[in-house]
Amino acid sequence: MSTYMPKANDIVRKWYVLDAAGKPLGRVATVAADLLRGKHKPTFAPHADCGDHVIVINAEKAILTGNKLNQKMYYHHTGYVGHMKEVKYSTLMRTKPTFAMEKAIKGMIPDTTIGREALTRLRVYAGAEHKHAAQKPEEWAF
Repeated sequence: MSTYMPKANDIVRKWYVLDAAGKPLGRVATVAADLLRGKHKPTFAPHADCGDHVIVINAEKAILTGNKLNQKMYYHHTGYVGHMKEVKYSTLMRTKPTFAMEKAIKGMIPDTTIGREALTRLRVYAGAEHKHAAQKPEEWAF
């Protein structure tokens, strides 16, 4: 049995819409990461970029289970000495829900050139409207 090697011109990229309303943030992120990598395809190869385009809508309506909304923190450093900033996820989901979703999905994508290329195919919207109707995206049920 030989190993399948996908060629760049054999890869067909589709568009999918994920509705995050009422679903846990991490569950939506794992499904989006799998679609971006192309792991749902029978022609998946880890060394090739064979993923699809993903549109996540209703990011502001995604939920965090348990006490994560009050206990989970987002940390970042400004670059100055002693300037480590921390933000609770309750504040982050209220002010920048698209950033929280993008951060969750980015954490599930490999830190390689293939992963960076896959993240360019991600679009996240806080509301139910998106501007990619011309691409005829399919609804991905999960």
